[in-house]
Amino acid sequence: MSKWDHLWINARLATMREGAGAYGAIENAALADKAGRLVYAGPMRDLPGKTEALATRVIDAQNQWITPGLIDCHTHLVFAGNRAVEFEQRLKGASYEQIAKAGGGIMSTVRATRAVTEDELFTQSHARFNGLLSEGVTTVEIKSGYGLDLETEKRMLRVARRLGQETYARVTTTYLGLHALPPDSAAKRAAYVADMGGPILRAIADEGLADAVDAFCEGIAFTPDETAQFFAAASALGLKVKLHADQLSDTNGAALAARFRALSADHLEYTDAAGVAAMAKAGTVAVLLPGAFFTLRETRKPPVEALRRAKVPIAVATDCNPGTSPTVSLITTMNMACTLFGLTPEEALAGVTRNAARALGLAHETGSLEVGKAADYAVWPIGHPAELSYWIGGTHPSAIGRSAALASANTGSQ
Repeated sequence: MSKWDHLWINARLATMREGAGAYGAIENAALADKAGRLVYAGPMRDLPGKTEALATRVIDAQNQWITPGLIDCHTHLVFAGNRAVEFEQRLKGASYEQIAKAGGGIMSTVRATRAVTEDELFTQSHARFNGLLSEGVTTVEIKSGYGLDLETEKRMLRVARRLGQETYARVTTTYLGLHALPPDSAAKRAAYVADMGGPILRAIADEGLADAVDAFCEGIAFTPDETAQFFAAASALGLKVKLHADQLSDTNGAALAARFRALSADHLEYTDAAGVAAMAKAGTVAVLLPGAFFTLRETRKPPVEALRRAKVPIAVATDCNPGTSPTVSLITTMNMACTLFGLTPEEALAGVTRNAARALGLAHETGSLEVGKAADYAVWPIGHPAELSYWIGGTHPSAIGRSAALASANTGSQ
């Protein structure tokens, strides 16, 4: 056989394979890739020959743990400016709804994002993106939604695509067509919803800028009927759907997402038993966003135990955004998921690997260390996988494998 590109030996693997025991762990293990794909992930004793004959490059992992590359499956990472002043206002007692109704919140970021050039938007977003990548993230979902008009929405999505192209990370893009209602559209709400789910949606789909669509279904945003109208239009164009569901109130958002067989329903603090059951039946992933829960000082937790009982896959994401979750640390978010929502460290790691891949429709491609999947992995100088959730940030991999880089340059990033 032709030689593999990279072979890690003397490793411990947290494969995160479904049904493979705690963390899918394999001790005294090896991991190999070729042309951007995993070709071996198993015990060293089962390697089909001497290590030096198997690969062009053999690396001694020195008993470090190797996990799948981490996946941040819900971010609003592309935006301009920040909302530090609103953070201060909330600390003085103002609610998220009060700030939004006064012209702040999402609309303040819309104004800042519309005001910058595409290159300026890329520069600001690139710094945040690198923060995620430094923690072993190899796949990032990025939403639009701070444009609220065709040109700015397209600009955001182009920047998101460019971030992936220039860093060799995998980026999936989501058109967040129903995020906020511009003040000048308040009197023509129906026309705005029809426009965002009509010509603007078709223009974005025609240019291949979005892999999925999303909406903010909430009392301060868009109604279930408006969301359903938007989703129907997206589904007719072959786009998958995701939903900001039941974050601040129970709008039956989880059940609505399930009706459209959404990839995921996200937030879910107010989701009821019927919503959980609907998600389980539809195969919709629950994406928990503890950063927003923490920042907004919420007290109503997502129904984690109900999700477990119903066997709904649980993912975890940063929700990186300027207003309610200003973080670029998925490691910190894992800790929050455990300390605030009661996930176990294994559930948290599954939430940023295997289940996060499901939330993006990429379970066939990434999220676990299995032969044939993309060579996305991170090598960690830790003694146990639980340490990834134990430390409140500050944990960084000693090496990262990204399949895009391996396939294009055959060098990886080790």
